[in-house]
Amino acid sequence: MKSSMMTGAYVLATGSALPDISISNDTLSKIVNTSDEWITSRTGIRERRLIPENISIIDLAYCASQKALQKASLKAQNLDLIIVATSSPNDLFGCASQLQARIGASRAAAFDITAACSGFVIGLITASQFIQTGAYKTILIVGADILSQWVDWSDRNTCILFGDGAGAAILQASEKNYMLGFQMNTNGFESHHLCISYKKINIPSYHNNLLGINQGQYSYIQMNGKEVYKFAVSKVPESIKKCLSKVNLSINDISWLILHQANQRILDTVAEKLCIPHYKLISNLQYYGNTSAASIPIALDEACNQGQMKNGDIIVISGFGAGLTWGTLIIKWNC
Repeated sequence: MKSSMMTGAYVLATGSALPDISISNDTLSKIVNTSDEWITSRTGIRERRLIPENISIIDLAYCASQKALQKASLKAQNLDLIIVATSSPNDLFGCASQLQARIGASRAAAFDITAACSGFVIGLITASQFIQTGAYKTILIVGADILSQWVDWSDRNTCILFGDGAGAAILQASEKNYMLGFQMNTNGFESHHLCISYKKINIPSYHNNLLGINQGQYSYIQMNGKEVYKFAVSKVPESIKKCLSKVNLSINDISWLILHQANQRILDTVAEKLCIPHYKLISNLQYYGNTSAASIPIALDEACNQGQMKNGDIIVISGFGAGLTWGTLIIKWNC
């Protein structure tokens, strides 16, 4: 533990990684009753990346982390903490410790956050709190998901949406705080609208009968698209407005808006409700689909690589999804 003196935090570097396999809408139309026109008009997605058999979520997280470390000119031993936001770990106990070992961050503690599509935002907020209390100085936050492994590929309402990927950001302590404000919310009463449920299976066996238990397994992704859409377009603008108000900023102060890349209609509707010009809305889901916790860090990294972020820019990021959870973080860019 470091000094308990309050300090600031800023985004030092970003990184991202995507599988090489790209699946177009036309390809999907050969395995399920759909079409490019149907998918594009309803979601804005044209293709998505899927992880091959010989690649794991740890491989993607490692690649994204390495890119962020290289940009920051940091060694993994400089990291104090690693936070991995994922809902599709390769081990039910989590994968942050595996990433810690893979990159050689021997000094760092590591843990997972399970908050689906809000995970990376919640990870950033959590990391910033550790830094601002003086507990840690340098934290790696990774959003990674491979939901292609949890999709029913015969269900055209869900299989068209999801892709695999990973994104990373490194937060570091600074004298001035560039993490201006945040807000988090949860509505567990509506969690059934987007879930991967564990179901007990009544299979007779000696052990189950003797112990009086039923074991089971997780099902595929289940989603009520209409309810999730209504939730997102109502709660996200409200969250952003409240967060801006807390830090005495207005909609006009926003330089860039990065939302969870779920559906282009959601992105456009949120921007319209906030009266944010389209050119300030960062979107890449036409190429990658919904990559869950990875979507925001991938979009952030691409925007950085393209030189869109400038010193002093006000960046609003907002995640939303299963839980139901949603959260907003306002960052002043300092590169």
